[in-house]
Amino acid sequence: MILRDFYAAWVRTNDEVFRVEGNKRLVAGVAPDKCATGTQAMGTLKLAQWHLCMDLAVQSQNLQCSCHAVEQIPSTGRGRTAQFVPTRFVFRNKLNRDDKLLLAFDARVLSEVLRREVGLGKIVHGENYATRKVKTSALAGEVRKLTDKIGTLLASSSPPDLALNRHCAECEFQNRCRPKAIEKDDLSLLSGMTEKERTNFNSKGIFTVTQLSHTFQSRRRPHGLRDKRERYHHSLKALAIREKKIHVIGSPEMKIEGTPVYVDVEGLPDRDFYYLIGIRIKVGDSAVHHSLWADSPSGRGQHLAGVLVQTNRSREPSFDPLRRL
Repeated sequence: MILRDFYAAWVRTNDEVFRVEGNKRLVAGVAPDKCATGTQAMGTLKLAQWHLCMDLAVQSQNLQCSCHAVEQIPSTGRGRTAQFVPTRFVFRNKLNRDDKLLLAFDARVLSEVLRREVGLGKIVHGENYATRKVKTSALAGEVRKLTDKIGTLLASSSPPDLALNRHCAECEFQNRCRPKAIEKDDLSLLSGMTEKERTNFNSKGIFTVTQLSHTFQSRRRPHGLRDKRERYHHSLKALAIREKKIHVIGSPEMKIEGTPVYVDVEGLPDRDFYYLIGIRIKVGDSAVHHSLWADSPSGRGQHLAGVLVQTNRSREPSFDPLRRL
């Protein structure tokens, strides 16, 4: 199993642990007789007496979702209906659009079952279990397009065209798709190629990496463009793969002026916490190396600043290396 597979498994495990703990926190704030589980709530959703339901599976026609939690807010006036608010748990501190789309999908299925709009949802996320409200009604159109597209693929008698992408590491079919892509010598093996570029090559009759490798032609650049960066050639990468060689365009030159300093930063960008800065400085014929560690976000400036101030000869007393980098 390669590194990205370990990471995908790590993400799934953390999501599950976070969801279980998030459930406990929600249940702790509701009276026991007002809590329900998915099996208890099924079939009585419209007449539900609970205020909080955990692990609710909802199905409407050909759509089904598994809501991490659903909160029912009682009506505040005569003639008004109760409001249902789906909730999802995400262990990451920073949310992306996919997280919001999944919540909007839960809201769509719920709205079809209830036959009323579910226009609001919540995402509990991060180490502090922060709550983000999401207006799911604003994402309803995009969710409908995506579900319709998926429905078309499922209804087709033939499988969709094989194309590797950045989500393959999290897909259960990755061990089947990649060998097939290698067998076909598919263009999607070139990870830097976009779907639009791949479609453009297909329209020209180029479907494999080997075919693409034969299209590269080295041309002399016009004099006015010699100082500009050469554009990226997928065909050259394909040629390098076919010939198992390293190809270099032009005559690259490396000019280093002054004192070269090499910096490497490691951390958790999701939490805005960078725990290690490695600095290597060339001094004459030798090199000086510093490893700057922080054990926690609260101590990073205090522990790291001293070495960086000495290395960079900074006179600022409150120097925070992480903020500057």
